[in-house]
This record gives sequence, structure tokens and C-alpha cells, in this order.
Amino acid sequence: MSLIVQKYGGSSVANADRIKNVANRIVNTKKQGNQVVVIVSAMGDSTDDLIELARQISPNPPKREMDMLLSTGEQVSISLLAMAIQSMGEKVISLTGAQAGIKTNDFYSKAKIVDIDSNRLKEELDNGNILIVAGFQGINEKNDITTLGRGGSDTTAVALAAALNADSCEIYTDVDGVYSADPRLVKNVKKVNLISYSEMLTLASQGSKVLNPRCVELGQLYNVKIHVRSSFNLNEGTMVQEVDKLEKDRVITGIAHDYDVVKMTIFGIKDQPGIAKTIFKSLADNKVNVRLIAQSSGELGINNICFIIDKDSKQDAIETMEKTLIALDGKKIEALDDVACITVVGAGMITNPGVAADVFAVLGDNNINIEMISTSEISVAVVIESKDCERAANLLAQYFEIIDTEL
Repeated sequence: MSLIVQKYGGSSVANADRIKNVANRIVNTKKQGNQVVVIVSAMGDSTDDLIELARQISPNPPKREMDMLLSTGEQVSISLLAMAIQSMGEKVISLTGAQAGIKTNDFYSKAKIVDIDSNRLKEELDNGNILIVAGFQGINEKNDITTLGRGGSDTTAVALAAALNADSCEIYTDVDGVYSADPRLVKNVKKVNLISYSEMLTLASQGSKVLNPRCVELGQLYNVKIHVRSSFNLNEGTMVQEVDKLEKDRVITGIAHDYDVVKMTIFGIKDQPGIAKTIFKSLADNKVNVRLIAQSSGELGINNICFIIDKDSKQDAIETMEKTLIALDGKKIEALDDVACITVVGAGMITNPGVAADVFAVLGDNNINIEMISTSEISVAVVIESKDCERAANLLAQYFEIIDTEL
């Protein structure tokens, strides 16, 4: 008997018919002789609807109360899905994150899982139940409900798969797997059948919406193979796992893009040791994640520092930097929304020099200005104006041949 963990996103359970479709798939998995643990997101756009409702009440609602509110979305979907499965004659029980033993730290709205008490889960499985667990949520030491941030249900699924030593972790979504670029931006993209944890983590952290970066990190840490599949068909999807040897001729695996970024610049900072530490420690202490950093040397010992953050951290970053600017005797802060980040990713870059030069040449030859650059062994990321993002993604996809030219 195998233990299968499955996760279904909001689009997969967006209405009654889709919930019944998911129930059928779950029951079929159980009838094949498997134990099944299912993680479910909130229905459709219900989380966005709750956020909008909260903002009608308060322009800046407390994060603790937001977690209390947003956690209700998953409770609706798990109970309805359990009802659908029970109507098909199967034993089933729905559990909130707290009931499932998911323990987190105290960072409301962006909590991290610190432990899972799996005793209740194992007891219910031994009793023959299908388990339907609310994704995206847990409970902290104060017994307060916490949420894990956008895409947190993916993280819940991989964490439970690791805690239960599951045989398989399947992430069901509205696409057939991981593609070489976003099909909404680039035409004729290819599906990637096999991808390494490192490549997937880079794509996910740089804007690919298929998987949450933290779930990929957990998968790599605990060696949980992740199968990304569509909930609307039976096609094989994309396997995310440790890969010893990828296709020899695959230099570039994919391109990620992200419009949801802000370029922040701090002007007039003294050029002396410890300044960068003060700036970025203050951001870290306020849970602001910094993606790219660049420093420009000015005159008379004065520098400007630029960095990229997610848009949902903009207000926290501005408030933090306003306090820090006073302490550092800086001149001003600027936050620009009209930028995007494009990242070219591929493990083959390690043994194929010149990819960065090719990226710069493609963009430069097409009059696309690069504002910031970041590189690693397997990626080249550039910040450009948002108006150029779609054109840049298509040009790079064509150059690196990650589209299907026969379609």
C-alpha cells in the first residue's frame, strides 16, 4: 500500500462540478489500494475576495486578524470536498491546519512551518480515512491561526509528504506541468518533463507561478519528488527531483518573468563599512525579502543603493527605509513600480560559458535597456522596464530555442 499526497489549487475546486471532479480522482486513487492525504486551497478567487472585503473595512487591517479571516477560505473547500467524497461511499475526514498538527512560527501572513505533529494524521489513516487537510495555514505557540503566504498550500503538501514519508507528492493545478516560459506571455512554449530542484527553485523564486519556492526548498531538503499535473486530465506532468544528468543539449530550461516587483533606490548613502549591513538587516528584521542588489559609487564618498523587492512588501520596505534613512543621514528614497524582472535559467549554463553575454546582446540589439543584473551558476536575471517585459521574454525564448517552432 502506497501513501499518496495530493494538492489541489483554487481553480481545481472553484465550483461544485470541479469539487466533484476532484472527489472522483481522489476516490479512484484510494480504490487503487493507496492511502490518500489531500491538501486543498480556497475555492477559486475567494481569498482575493476576502482580502478586498477586509480592505473595505480597514485600509491597513492587522495581520493577525487577516490570518483569522483568510483561513476560512480553506475550511469551506475542505468541508465541501469531504462531503462529496462521503457521498461516494468512502470514509473521509476534513482537518484544519491546526487539527492536522501543523505548527508555525509567529510571523502572521508569512508564517513558516516549524514542526508537524503527525499522530492524528496517522491515526486517521490507520482507521481507513481519506484525509482532506486545509492548505496555507497552521497554528503558532499562542494557538493563533497563521497563514503561510501566497502559494502556501504547495508548502503544506510537501511538508506533509515529508512528515509522513509519503511515496508520492502530486501537485494538481490548471496547467499540464512546468513550461519553458509562461504560455500567457510566450507562444508555443514547451512542457518540461523533468526538472531539477535547483532549476525549479530559481524559476519559482523569479516569478514562475506553478510552484511556491518554499515547497521546492522543502522538496530538495527532504528529497520529496514533486509531480506537477493538471487536475483536468490524466496526462503526465513534470517531475521535480534531484537530477544527476539532464539532457546534454539543454543549456536553458526556462525563462521566468515577474511584474510584481518594485525597484527601490536609497540616495546619498555614505561610502563606509557597515552601511549595507544596517540597511539590509533592518529590512530582514521586518520580513522584507530582497531579491537583487546593486550599488553605484558616487562622488565624495557618497553612494546610491538599489534593490528589488516584491510589491506586497512595498509599504513595509518604505516605512523601514524611512527610519533607516534618518539614522544613516541619507538623502531620499525612491520606489518605482514600472519595472519587471526576466530570468533565464538552466543547469547547462555551468558548463556552457557565454549565456550572460547572449542575454545582454539579445536585449541590447533590440533596444531594451537593462537597469540591474544578477547572475548565479544557473541563472541570469535582469531588471527592465515593465513595458518591455513581454517582448524580451519572446526574444529570449526564440534565441535560446525553448519554444516549439513546429507549432
